[in-house]
Amino acid sequence: MKFPKSHSLQEIANLLNCKFIGDKDFQVLGMNEIHVVEPGDIVFVDHPKYYDKALQSAATIVLINKEVECPEGKALLISDDPFRDFNILTRHFKPFQFANVAIAASAEIGEGTIIQPNSFVGNHVKIGKNCLIHSNVSIYDHTVIGDNVIIHAGTILGADAFYYKKRPEGFDQLISGGRVVIEDNVGIGALCTIDKGVTGDTTIGAGSKLDNQVHVGHDTVIGKKCLIASQTGIAGCVIIEDEVTLWGQVGTTSGITIGAKAVVMGQTGVTKSVEGGKSYFGTPIEESREKLKQLANIKKIPEILNKLK
Repeated sequence: MKFPKSHSLQEIANLLNCKFIGDKDFQVLGMNEIHVVEPGDIVFVDHPKYYDKALQSAATIVLINKEVECPEGKALLISDDPFRDFNILTRHFKPFQFANVAIAASAEIGEGTIIQPNSFVGNHVKIGKNCLIHSNVSIYDHTVIGDNVIIHAGTILGADAFYYKKRPEGFDQLISGGRVVIEDNVGIGALCTIDKGVTGDTTIGAGSKLDNQVHVGHDTVIGKKCLIASQTGIAGCVIIEDEVTLWGQVGTTSGITIGAKAVVMGQTGVTKSVEGGKSYFGTPIEESREKLKQLANIKKIPEILNKLK
């Protein structure tokens, strides 16, 4: 997430009421999670296990809960609670904006696009040309939709990421300030839910088609011309490359990659990254041919036991 304008390290430290290490005029351009950070971004880290990863990332400003040696060319913001302060920044730079009409005045709707009754289009949403948005669709703020997109009834674009920190008194939510981006010629079935990124984009690539009741987690990137069947659940920060097919009731863990043109059979649990161009089945996931051989061998166990008797 980029800020509307550049800010100094001193300005950000004042906003958070925290100490900083580095030039007070060090330029801060935005904030992002570690998998999408760029120079000028703030990244937060609050566990020693991940200190090195954050300090060595592309981010040039690290919001951290311990005073450590600052890498050359970077700056530190020292906070007693980086998670809390990251939320403060999100609320400040991407505050919730109330809407009291079905289609916000700031929304941009392309020529030839049809929006059926009872749908909601939020603030600063952009919808391209010749789209069809069926009834009871909710499109949250800042969502971007390309041309020739069809979205069926009851689908929700832009709900918050499922991202929490456990506290003694309960769970704190990491506030989502990202977007959903739907590219051209995408088809989305009924009752799908696509969460926005925490700071970046959740993206559905051009020409991809989602069946009914598909869930896509925060910051996931789905490639071009993918087919995703009903009741599939895709976790956050997943990369699905071009022309992947996921059949019904597939589930994935977070942070994995499914290679281009892979086919994942129904009810498979994708527990790890898999190569493209192959067919997969089962939980934990394996190549289909190997898994089917194993199942065939299991059926032989009673016969083998009888012979042993």
